[in-house]
Amino acid sequence: MPSPGAESLRARRMARLLDARLYLCTARRGDEGSFLEDVLGLPGAPAVDLVQLREKGLEWREELAGLARMREAADRVGALVSANDRADVAAFAGVDILHVGQDDIPPRLARTIVGADALIGLSTHDPEQFLAALADPDVDYVCVGPVHATPTKEGRPPVGMGLPRLAARHAPPFEPGAKPWFVTGGVDARTLNAILETGARRVVVVRGITEAADPGAAATALAERLRSA
Repeated sequence: MPSPGAESLRARRMARLLDARLYLCTARRGDEGSFLEDVLGLPGAPAVDLVQLREKGLEWREELAGLARMREAADRVGALVSANDRADVAAFAGVDILHVGQDDIPPRLARTIVGADALIGLSTHDPEQFLAALADPDVDYVCVGPVHATPTKEGRPPVGMGLPRLAARHAPPFEPGAKPWFVTGGVDARTLNAILETGARRVVVVRGITEAADPGAAATALAERLRSA
């Protein structure tokens, strides 16, 4: 049974997810405080709508501490915070989202750990996986990709633009009742227009922000382009 207040908390998180466009994945950084302040945007009008700590091999305490710092910065602007892969960390950190891949804990089992309040996202790489995720009641949003080869998905062949086109047909972005989905893999200012031409309206960005000369300006430009599409 959901805990008292779980439905209202979940509803608030879902409302923010449904309005989201830009999802940032980042490792911890030496300039983490100033970086997050720059890229997240302004209170009430975030450039980045969701931010995920994605750094493989962290010890449990390190990941909890990293998520706590991310939570502090994200709360200032109203952005959602996501843990990657580990349901135990997500549950103890009290983050908004747990994101898992095809080889991680299945969403149905993850739900028993993170509870009813948390949102769960799932990565998909082909039409069958995407359609299964759409039908899964424990999956709140879906990622499709990588559309381009990227070192953040080493060994994962790019899926091209066919999968986002299929996703746009089956779950038109911002249509009432449609499950939200994000395009991943080599998304940046150069590739965004081609991605938008598939019908996609939500993206996950890593290096396009984290390796930009001015990460704050890069995040703002991507957010403005997505909002105007």
